Parts: sequence; C-alpha cells; structure tokens
Amino acid sequence: MEHEIKTLTARLLAHRVVPRADALARKALLDDIFRAELDKSLAAVGLRLVENPYAEHIAAALLPEMTEPVFGSGDAWLNNNLGLPRDGVALLVILWALIILPKRERQIARVEAGKENQSDMFGAQKPLETGEAVSTGISEDALYADFGKALGGRTRFNANLGRLVNLGFIVRRNRWLDEGPMLDLMIDYAQLAPRIIEGALADVLLRREGREALVDKRVDDDIEEEGGDDGIASDGPLFDLPPDDAADGEAR
Repeated sequence: MEHEIKTLTARLLAHRVVPRADALARKALLDDIFRAELDKSLAAVGLRLVENPYAEHIAAALLPEMTEPVFGSGDAWLNNNLGLPRDGVALLVILWALIILPKRERQIARVEAGKENQSDMFGAQKPLETGEAVSTGISEDALYADFGKALGGRTRFNANLGRLVNLGFIVRRNRWLDEGPMLDLMIDYAQLAPRIIEGALADVLLRREGREALVDKRVDDDIEEEGGDDGIASDGPLFDLPPDDAADGEAR
C-alpha cells in the first residue's frame, strides 16, 4: 500500500490531475483505508485530495490552513500561484461560469446536452454523466465578442487563453473551447456559483442560457429585499489551487 500511495501522490504532483478511471484513483475513492493513508500522506506536506463526482479527474490542492502561509497576507497577498494576471483570472471565472454551471445543471437533472427539453420519467435513476455528454463548451469567437474588450483586447485575450490551455483549465480546438481536466476541480462551486448566479454574471447567464430559475429568484429577491445589499460574505478562497511555486503569482 505504501508504494501505491507514493505512486499516486507523485503522479498528482507531477501531472496535476489523474483520471478517476485510473486504478489508483479508483482505489483512493472507494477504499476507505487507502484514502485515509493517502490523506495523511498529503496532509504531511500541506495538501489534500480534491475530487467531486461531477468531474472526470482528481487533483491535489492546499489545505485551508496553508492558504495564508503560502499566499501571504495584507499587501503581499497573492491572488493565485499559477502566474495568471488579473484579466487571466477574470477570463477563467467567466469560462467556468459559461461551461461548468450549465454542465452541473444537466448532471443534477440527469439530462444530456441537447436534450434539456425532453422529459424522461426514469431520468433520476440514470448514472451521473461526465464529459462531452453534458459539457458542451463555447465558441471562442462568441466569448471574445462578449468579453474581449473588457479583458484587454485580442492580444491579451489570446495570451490568457493560451495560459489556461497550458494549465489544463480548457481545451482549445478549432476556435472552440471545451472543459479541461482542472476546470471543475480547482474552483469551489459552493462558494462561486451563488456569487455568479445572484450577482456578477447573472445577466450574461440569463442572456446566453435562458435560465428561467434565475429570473424567478431575482424577482423574489427584489420583492423581499428591494434596495438592499445582497453581498455574500466570503468563507475563504474561491480557488483550490494546485501546489505549484507561489512566487510567480501576482501580488494584490
């Protein structure tokens, strides 16, 4: 078991992600004793295993108590350890909102992409789908038309897309952007989704996805809290960042 744990730990650090279908990854997810030993091994160096049933891969990220020692505090606080500039982080959040939020809705509803309006009386009994069956991606040209100027123009947009491709957040093919192995792992859905759905990108999501549930929720919120402040307090960092060298991160 010790050799298997060392092997899986080394692969997580060297490759950033390991497919859930991998034999050692499956053992970590299904074998409680193996998982406990793996967690102990990762915790010894300030890391934890990151996985969720909606993603096709697993990864390693910092333990919450290691966030401040690694990223600093006050004027020296780093907003990421991936070398992404601010507009790169903004592009990452936008891509996550436009790809992962619709994907998660399809997964929860057990509906494949393109069949959202078809009823299935046995849908709840279907296994949870991942990959292309539920994750459709977006057009690079449409993304640039909506956000390109705000993100620094064509040169900055292309440069940041290249960074996100290299980091494994997206896959870029023929001007089409698909989910990469890191996109559904390294951003905390529970924290970021409400902030987007109820705030920053709500209008964009309404326009692009026709999210009726969002309309109903926003109307209810307006009635109950007209003129109120709907800010959401932060429970910690939005991003579960992989354990790379933090020296290249941008200071805020």
